[in-house]
Amino acid sequence: MIQLLTPDGERVDHPDYPLDLTPDELRGLFRDMVLTRRFDGEATSLQRQGELALWVSLLGQEAAQIGSGRAIRAADHVFPSYREHGVAWCRGVDPIDLMGMYRGVTNGGWDPAEHNFHLYTIVIGPVALHATGYAMGVAKDGADMAVMCYFGEGGGSQGDLSEAFNFAAVNNAPVVFFCQNNQWSISTPFAKQSRVPIFQRAAGFGFPGVRVDGNDVLACMAVTKAAAEHARSNGGPMLIEALTYRMAAHATSDDPTRYRIAEEGAEWELKDPIHRLKTYLINERLADDTYFADVEDEADELAVHVREGVRSMPNPHPAEFFDHVYAGEHALIDEERAEFEAYLASIEGA
Repeated sequence: MIQLLTPDGERVDHPDYPLDLTPDELRGLFRDMVLTRRFDGEATSLQRQGELALWVSLLGQEAAQIGSGRAIRAADHVFPSYREHGVAWCRGVDPIDLMGMYRGVTNGGWDPAEHNFHLYTIVIGPVALHATGYAMGVAKDGADMAVMCYFGEGGGSQGDLSEAFNFAAVNNAPVVFFCQNNQWSISTPFAKQSRVPIFQRAAGFGFPGVRVDGNDVLACMAVTKAAAEHARSNGGPMLIEALTYRMAAHATSDDPTRYRIAEEGAEWELKDPIHRLKTYLINERLADDTYFADVEDEADELAVHVREGVRSMPNPHPAEFFDHVYAGEHALIDEERAEFEAYLASIEGA
C-alpha cells in the first residue's frame, strides 16, 4: 500500500510516487478537507431537519477525494458516483448545487461541460461504462485528457465494472478507475464481497492496479497524478484502490450501529486524514494557530452559505421537467407539455 504520510503525521517517501508540494499547496489540501467535511456535516444536519430528502456522507473519505481531485488537470473529465462531494469541490461545483439534487428540486444542478464534472450516478456500476465510453471517444479525438471514474468497492460486484475494465483495456482508453474502498457496502463488509483486493483485478484485464492509503491525502494525490499521466501518454487505463473507511452511515436512511461495532470506527478514527495532515503541518511549522482558526472561520461561513442556500431553494414548476428531455424543441414533447399545463390550469381553477 502506497503511503506518504503516516497516521502519526510523519512524511515518508516512495520511489515510484514522488511528490513535492509547496507550503501553500499543503495548507490548501488541509483547507479543502476541512471545508468539505464541514459542508458535508451541514448537509447531514439539514437532512435531519427535513430540508433534504436524503444525504450520502463522505465523512472519513476526504483525503481520497481531495487528493485525487487536486491531482488532475482542469481539462480532465470526471465521472462521479454519488458520494464525491470533495471531488466536486475541487472542480468548482457549489455545494448547494449538489444538495439541490438531494432536496429533489433538480436532477443535477450543474453543467457537466462547465466543470468537466459529470452528473452524479445513483445506480451502482454504470458510471464505469459511461467513463470508459467517454475515454474511448477522447482517444479517437486525440485529446490530451484523462478521464477519472469514481466508484465504491460495492460497485466492484457489478458486471458493469468487468465490462468497463475489458473495454478500457482492449481499446487502450485513457481512463483512471478510482475505487474508494470504504469497507462497507451498506451493511455488507468487504470480506463478503471479494476474495482478493480490488486493485489486483486490473491484472486480469491487462492493465496496472495499485493500492493506496486512502486516508493519506499526499499519497492519493501522488498516485493519481501518476495514473492520470499514464493515461494521457497513451498508456491505457489504470486502477487505483484507495483504502479508507466510511465513518458515517451509508446514507441518512441507514443505521450503521445495527451491523458495525464501535471499536472498528474507533480504530479508523486514529487514521483520520485531516488530523494527520494537521499534525504534519504543526510539526514542520508550516501552519500556526492563527491559520487553523482562519480555516475554521471560513468553514463557519460556508456552513451559513449552505444553510441559507438550501432553505431558499425555489421549488421547480411541475412542467419544468419537459424542458430537459431534449436539447432542442420536439413536437411530441411540446404536445405533452401543453396537455400537462392545461391539466394544471384546470386544477388551479377548480
